[in-house]
Amino acid sequence: MNENRFPCTPSPGGCRDTVCIETNRILDSCRDRDCYENVRVYLSDLGHEIIERTSSIRAKEAKIVWTCIGIDPIQFNRGFYAVTIRLYIKLLFEACIGVGHSQEVEGIAVIEKRVILYGGESQVSVFRSHGGEGGFCCSPDPVCSEKKVPTAILEVVDPVVLGCRIAERISDCKCCCCCCEGDLPDGVLSSLSSPVLFDDTPGVGRRYLTVSLGIFSVVRIVRPTQLLINAAEYCIPEKECRPVEEDDPCKIFRDMPFPVGEFCAHTLPPPPHEKGGRCGCGS
Repeated sequence: MNENRFPCTPSPGGCRDTVCIETNRILDSCRDRDCYENVRVYLSDLGHEIIERTSSIRAKEAKIVWTCIGIDPIQFNRGFYAVTIRLYIKLLFEACIGVGHSQEVEGIAVIEKRVILYGGESQVSVFRSHGGEGGFCCSPDPVCSEKKVPTAILEVVDPVVLGCRIAERISDCKCCCCCCEGDLPDGVLSSLSSPVLFDDTPGVGRRYLTVSLGIFSVVRIVRPTQLLINAAEYCIPEKECRPVEEDDPCKIFRDMPFPVGEFCAHTLPPPPHEKGGRCGCGS
């Protein structure tokens, strides 16, 4: 609604001036449409027990719960950096365990992504105060220098589950995957309702679960910079705050616009934006 926007006008007597601000400048960025096939899923003890006696399973939900991002300069290519991203994805499955019965199973999948972007060079060291404790007689924390490498930022939507399957181990060799018990962060493990079992855990069966995932992402590299902009001294919103009449909730409900769009069935697919048209039946 228009009244929910935040237009503002300079305060009376306020002057417009050119000011210097500190912000992050994007030096390089890229977007990706990645497909990861047959990614190993690490299940709990209940999950291993279920996949040992089921032949039908489907994925219900996928959500990124943790990321680890590393950035390293590339030798003999000054100004370029390798960005290594590890994504920890929590998945929820539904498995059939009998006629008319199903059981939900949780698991963690780990994928890695690596890109090379330009991040420039900097020869300065940046020191920042922490604020708060800074009295004359106190012992504040040391002011440390920030790294000269730029900052890598990842923007990503929740993964699209393209398929899942149950596989059989063909030998006693362990799967050449990247995870063991110490590789998953505590924040990832705490997102599950039960402990995760790995290949070296006693009691792990002969079957395991894999998924295929599609991920849309944007990676960019930024550095702090100072910019000159035109700004007003202070701005005041034009919209006034309206108090909520808590004693008459029905009146508040009657004033809400009817959500017509929620009742409209969108039968026509959106027009294709990329060469090649839509995928699927009849394309």
